[in-house]
Amino acid sequence: MTGSPFDVVPGFLLLEDGTLFHGRLHAPLEAPAVAEVVFTTSMSGYQETFTDPSYRGQIVVMTAPMMGNYGVNSEDPESARPQVAGVVVRELTESYSNWRAEQGLAPWLAAAKVPVLSEVDTRRLTRHLRTVGVMRGLIGRGQEPTAAERAELAACPSMAGLDLASRVTTDKPYEWGDAKAALHIVAYDYGIKRNILRMFEDRGCRITVVPSTTPPAQVLAQKPDGVFLSNGPGDPEAVTYAPGAIKAIADAGLPIFGICLGHQLLGITFGGQTRKLPFGHRGGNHPVKDLATGEVMITSQNHGFAVEGGEQGIPGAPDLQVTHLNLNDGTVEGLRHRSKPIFGVQYHPEAAPGPHDAVPHFDEFLQAMAAR
Repeated sequence: MTGSPFDVVPGFLLLEDGTLFHGRLHAPLEAPAVAEVVFTTSMSGYQETFTDPSYRGQIVVMTAPMMGNYGVNSEDPESARPQVAGVVVRELTESYSNWRAEQGLAPWLAAAKVPVLSEVDTRRLTRHLRTVGVMRGLIGRGQEPTAAERAELAACPSMAGLDLASRVTTDKPYEWGDAKAALHIVAYDYGIKRNILRMFEDRGCRITVVPSTTPPAQVLAQKPDGVFLSNGPGDPEAVTYAPGAIKAIADAGLPIFGICLGHQLLGITFGGQTRKLPFGHRGGNHPVKDLATGEVMITSQNHGFAVEGGEQGIPGAPDLQVTHLNLNDGTVEGLRHRSKPIFGVQYHPEAAPGPHDAVPHFDEFLQAMAAR
C-alpha cells in the first residue's frame, strides 16, 4: 500500500434510487464497495461497530459528526478484523487522544482495506434512508459513477434472502474461558461478538463455540448446561439449517438463550415469521419496555429484521410469549417459551461501550442452567 491513509481524493456514494452524495475518499480503493447502506445512531464505540459481524455486507453511515477522536486499540474489537464493507462519516479526524489508543482509526481501516468516505452530509443521508428505507449503495472514486459502476450496483443482491451467518461463522469449534468452570455453554456462532464470550467468562462459564451448521447431536453429546444462539448478519429466514437444530435441542430440555439473530431464529423455530424493517434499528439509544414489570430499558441494537407480532403474541407461535416491545415502533424485542427454559432478546445486553441496562439477562440464563 502506498501513500498515507489521509491522502484523500474525490469520492461518492451512489444509492440504488440514483441519489448521489459527494465526499472525500480515503485512498486506496482497489474496487468499488457495493453493499446495503445502513445508519447507526451510536455516539461512540465505532471500533466495536466496525468489527461486529452483524454488519457484514453493509456500508455503515455514522450519524455522530466526528469519528476517530479516541483512536483504536487491540482490546475492544468484537471480531478479528473490521467486518463492514465501507464507512461513511461527516468528519474523520487524524488526531486522537486516549490513554488506551494504539493507532488512528483511518490507518486501521486502511490496513483492512475498508473504504471511508468523509465530508458527507450524513444528516441529509440519514434522513433520506429513514424516509425511503435502507437500500444498496456503491462507494466509488471520482465525481460521477461510471456505467460499469451503475451496473455493478444494480447487480448487488438484496439483503433479503441472504444467509450471511454461514459466511462469518467459525470454521471449527473453539473454547473460551476457564476449562475448570462450573457451567459449560455451547454457543452457536452465527456471527458472535467477543463481548458476549467475555460476559459469560466473567460469570464463571466455559464456552464451546461451534459453527452455525453444527448438528444438534454433536451439541448434545457435549452435555452442556445450556445453549446460546448468537447474533449475526443477514436474513434469518435464509438460515434454513438452524430451526431444526434448535428444535432438537429444545426438545432435549436444555436452557436456550438467543440474542439478535438468535432471538429471530427462536421465533422461526416455534412457528413465527420475520420481516425486513424499513431502516432497521442500529445504535445505542433504543427504548425497550419490559411487559412484565413496565420497566423501560435503553438498549443497543443492530438489526434489519424483526419477528412478526406484538404485545398480544407471535402469529403461528402459540408456545411463545412476547416479553419486550420496542417503544419507537412496537416491534417484538423479547420472547419466551411458555413452558421451556428458552428466551431471546432482539437487543444487545452485552453492548460495549453500552448501555448496560439489559446485562441481567446473562444472569437470568445462568439461573436457568443452575436450576436444571
